Amino acid sequence: MEFFCHHRDRAGSQMLRRQLLESHWSYMDEFAKELVTRGPTFGSDGEKPTGSVHIVDLPDPAAARAFAFDEPCYRAGVYRDVMLRRWRNLLGRTIWQRGPEKTQPRASRKSVPSQIVQLIG
Repeated sequence: MEFFCHHRDRAGSQMLRRQLLESHWSYMDEFAKELVTRGPTFGSDGEKPTGSVHIVDLPDPAAARAFAFDEPCYRAGVYRDVMLRRWRNLLGRTIWQRGPEKTQPRASRKSVPSQIVQLIG
């Protein structure tokens, strides 16, 4: 079952978000095989992070809730809320299968937040 998970940042949480970035990445790496895509969301300036989107393939809604609410930034109070919805991958591929430049889940780590991952639906 695929799920869309949108964590939205709490106002004033940018410093805490930066402090937890490595913990966030490590947590996401635990789900590398289940992630369809992931990436930050940005404000209208295209630079200020406003949250994170993850599309993940998990066995059931309980596993999706655990994924969303056990995330280190959520647990530390970075996010003000989480939207979790069923999702269907109509493209039938993951971000890692998009092309040879995107084969490593952590390849774009150094370019965040200036690089925006586009979701194609």
